[in-house]
Amino acid sequence: MLTKRIIPCLDIKDGRTVKGVNFVNLRDAGDPVELATQYALEQADELVFLDISATEQKRKTLADLVLRVAEAIDIPFTVGGGISSVKDVEILLKNGADKVSINSAAVNNPNLIDELANQFGSQCIVVAIDAKQIKDQWKVHLVGGKVLTELDLFDWARELESRGAGEILFTSMDHDGTKSGFANKALERLSSNINLPIIASGGAGSVSHFVESFTLGKADAALAASVFHFGEISIPKLKKELKQQQIAVRIDEL
Repeated sequence: MLTKRIIPCLDIKDGRTVKGVNFVNLRDAGDPVELATQYALEQADELVFLDISATEQKRKTLADLVLRVAEAIDIPFTVGGGISSVKDVEILLKNGADKVSINSAAVNNPNLIDELANQFGSQCIVVAIDAKQIKDQWKVHLVGGKVLTELDLFDWARELESRGAGEILFTSMDHDGTKSGFANKALERLSSNINLPIIASGGAGSVSHFVESFTLGKADAALAASVFHFGEISIPKLKKELKQQQIAVRIDEL
């Protein structure tokens, strides 16, 4: 049985970790290198680092910060924000990232996913999808949730799979930062529509929410930020509870 992964997310703005609600009202959550080190020690399975203002500000991800984080941890590390070319990915992988996360650039140039998968392998290409429920449809948004597209979440995910993406990071904008639980119905539908691993994002507020993301949502991994950054949920206790709920997780003896 494949183990389910717990993934802290560091949203970076101006070199600091930040967190908001529904993609707005950001507040400082600490130094990214310190947080990354802490999460590696707490047995997080992976880490995601998203430079959330890179696309909007039309600049590249902070490669030097990526290097500092990579040097501090020994767990898989995904980096996203402002990535729009093969060269961008080369730099980030050289600086220590294990995977890259593409979002707006994939929508603007879907062929980029084919190029990256062919050049680096699907295993290191994560496509992030930020979507919001509008009437009865989940619509994809870009630029940190600021730009609405006509893309349907499920159609887009199927296209990404066909182009060689290795994993989908789905964030429900409606649930983001609300601590009301993940979008489990949408997650379950995604899981049944495609054969890629799916990372659930947006809405974690309690241990039961993680349990539900795996049991109801059929997610392969669950990502969260503020509940970890502000000490509301500890990763060791979360994993212990998941194991008690018969959910397979990695727990190493300390």
